[in-house]
Amino acid sequence: MAATPEPRTPRGRAGLEALLAAPERAVVALDFDGTLAPIVARPEDARAHPGAVAALARLAPRIGSVVVITGRPAEVAVRYGGFAGVPGLDRMTVLGHYGAERWEASTGTVSAPPLHPGVRAARDELPALLEGAGSGPAAADLAGVHVEDKGGRAVAVHTRRAARPQAAFDLLHAPLRELADRHGLHLEPGRMVLELRPPGMDKGIALAGYLRESGAGSVLYAGDDLGDLAAFDAVEELRGEGIAGLLVCSGSEEVAELAARADLVVDGPEGVVGLLDSLATALGA
Repeated sequence: MAATPEPRTPRGRAGLEALLAAPERAVVALDFDGTLAPIVARPEDARAHPGAVAALARLAPRIGSVVVITGRPAEVAVRYGGFAGVPGLDRMTVLGHYGAERWEASTGTVSAPPLHPGVRAARDELPALLEGAGSGPAAADLAGVHVEDKGGRAVAVHTRRAARPQAAFDLLHAPLRELADRHGLHLEPGRMVLELRPPGMDKGIALAGYLRESGAGSVLYAGDDLGDLAAFDAVEELRGEGIAGLLVCSGSEEVAELAARADLVVDGPEGVVGLLDSLATALGA
């Protein structure tokens, strides 16, 4: 088993040292898509890396808690991740829809607030918006664009399968921003995806709330996309309150900003699994 990678920054090294010194007060927080699961062309085809569940099951009993924070519905992340009923993951939490939904392995249930009416309204307007944006010469650029309804709590427009993914992304950004503003929603750009969701929902808010609730002394957060920047911000703020933090980027050339801010960059989900395994080994698993 490889040794635990060394963070490149002093604060990252301090975060790793705190996790290993007092694992019972450590939280390992992870994004799902691009971090535990490889990015795929069809969101419904995403599944956790083959080694992810085993690595988490080795590590989880040795630390305070493991939490997955994702834009997906919590139940979908649990199903695609294969987290339910796994020995060792009985204290795992999944915060879906950027924290609006919460699944606890101990009960197997999901709790959530009422739906935001703006999401449904925006979803209903999307077909006409996409048809209008794709008229004329732009039609070829938008071929293959598809809409994902995230259980009524968010709606995402994916351009990865478009004939020209970046051109489609750029073409749709402004009209989707206007649509989001009109319905009181937030527009979150990501890796060839534009997501409309209610305000006050982001991974930073979800992570900070979970850490305060758990009384964490340290946190490792791993992500891969622009939506993870809010969680990075939260960790940096919490460092000022005495919670040691290690920021990990599941490496991607598509999101250079996240890699630049990370204390440690690993090679995608496979690198994340290797990191989790190395932590488990270092803690005696």
